[in-house]
Amino acid sequence: MVSFFSTGLLRRAVAAVGRGGRRGVAARAGLEKMAQEYSNATVGGGVEDMYGEDRATEEQLVTPWTFSVASGYSLLRDPRHNKELAFTETERDAHYLRGLLPPVVVTQELQERKFLQTLRQYTVPLQRYMAMMDLQELNERLFYKLLIDNVEELLPVVYTPTVGEACQKYGSIFRHPQGLYISLKEKGKILEVLKNWPEKTIKVIVVTDGERILGLGDLGCQGMGIPVGKLALYTALGGLRPSECLPITIDVGTNNEELLNNEFYIGLRQKRARGQEYHDLLHEFMCAVKQQYGEKVLIQFEDFANHNAFDLLATYSKTHLVFNDDIQGTASVVLAGLVASLKLVGETLADHTYLFLGAGEAGTGIAELIALEISRQNGTPIEENRRKIWLVDSKGLIVNSRIESLQHFKKPWAHEHEPISNLLDAVKAIKPTVLIGTSGVGKTFTQEVVEAMASFNEKPLILALSNPTSQSECTAEEAYTWSKGRAIFASGSPFDPVEYEGKTFISGQANNAYIFPGFGLGLIISGAIRVRDEMLLAASEALAQQVTQENFDKGLIYPPFKNIRKISAQIAANVAAKVYELGLASRLPRPKNLLEHAESCMYMPTYRSYR
Repeated sequence: MVSFFSTGLLRRAVAAVGRGGRRGVAARAGLEKMAQEYSNATVGGGVEDMYGEDRATEEQLVTPWTFSVASGYSLLRDPRHNKELAFTETERDAHYLRGLLPPVVVTQELQERKFLQTLRQYTVPLQRYMAMMDLQELNERLFYKLLIDNVEELLPVVYTPTVGEACQKYGSIFRHPQGLYISLKEKGKILEVLKNWPEKTIKVIVVTDGERILGLGDLGCQGMGIPVGKLALYTALGGLRPSECLPITIDVGTNNEELLNNEFYIGLRQKRARGQEYHDLLHEFMCAVKQQYGEKVLIQFEDFANHNAFDLLATYSKTHLVFNDDIQGTASVVLAGLVASLKLVGETLADHTYLFLGAGEAGTGIAELIALEISRQNGTPIEENRRKIWLVDSKGLIVNSRIESLQHFKKPWAHEHEPISNLLDAVKAIKPTVLIGTSGVGKTFTQEVVEAMASFNEKPLILALSNPTSQSECTAEEAYTWSKGRAIFASGSPFDPVEYEGKTFISGQANNAYIFPGFGLGLIISGAIRVRDEMLLAASEALAQQVTQENFDKGLIYPPFKNIRKISAQIAANVAAKVYELGLASRLPRPKNLLEHAESCMYMPTYRSYR
């Protein structure tokens, strides 16, 4: 069943019933009135409210449209409108549900408590993930209500770290197709594939080719878990309507032999396409997306390998509204944590020395945004600021003597220094105040490394950002224990509180989910046509401002996730303000109060009453 209903369909319905005599005249009049209402229905400065849901108050009735009014058995199989046992007596009569449900009528709150109780009985994280995905396919509003109300508990279930294992086993646990799969078989027909998707108004696409899923490597087609998870967070944390989100996987094969030999693998069984064949497919995809969904659809690149990620961002940032969460989102959330941490460690960004383990998308992206922010604060050239930032890759410290062999995105970080082959010696030589891990390799912040950081820093700032938990450079317990409780620590995946010498330490999570949902919302409500670095800086500034003194007293450099919707609205307002300031907004005039406007545009998953 196709679950969309547009003004065009209403117009065709008007024409059809106009041939039905006197009763047809009355029906036609009613439909014409509805068509006019739907054509005028916009929220968010022009975001079409196709279902009339966002215009209606909670007391007003809405109609669960598909091609026709959803009713009976089909209504119970439509995740957008299904309420299960929460259908009222009146709704059961009106929509032919009598006998299809037990007689009891329950509230959404009771459904939420029941599902949460069941979920907590699962001891295996992957079982919880599968239960949540099943709920999303059965009852969309209950899924998002549950996630919003219990975000700190369920975020690790629907995203990192559990989503990593889900991607590894995606073929084995595959039940319902989610999103679009575009493979080499669809070359020359990508626009047709996009038209197969039932929703015609798309605001955000998250796309991956599965080559670098978290720190787990090439998972091919099974990387779909990442776009699905990211877009669930776009809705739950950023308030975008689910119908406007589209997850896509580009399948060009995989070099993962284990997957190629797995009978349950769901992707193309061939080696990964490279070169012109790859770039031609991606170019066709980007052109088709703009043709189908317009200039203002946000395309978020996710978990592409380094050699493609930088090229895609550089190529299409000039012609499309594109955002790479691994490069730009990670940079923005880490910069926010660094800015907030200054209240604990003192001085300014320019006064600190930074050492990265990992010089890929995340590492170089963070480094560049730090240098840009220092330039913005001090007016100093970015080249000068880069000299405060050092990177270590798999071959050691990045220095000038290696310049000829370096990939282009590493060259700006090659400084004058003698070659150093390992992280520990680099720490001892550079004496950084901030140590940041983006290597994707676990246990690399060893006891010797952390103790060295603590030997010349009163409060060493240590960020172990690699995901999932198994790939974290060190654990929270290791950071606090080896630094004798003096480290300021944050990580990419969550860790439990740590007890050390009678004191409880709560570590922060430098999770991209702080940034990208609000960032995307800000772009959409302003009608942005391009992404600029200034917008990322605005997002970082907004997030850093949400850290309270109470958070600092606990050693936190990020606010608690329980306030994430308010945080996302504030980030959206800051980003939108920057979009208008740069003259890149298409939704005019600018709303008087951008924060109130952002909050008013956010999707709420409470049940609606049906006619």
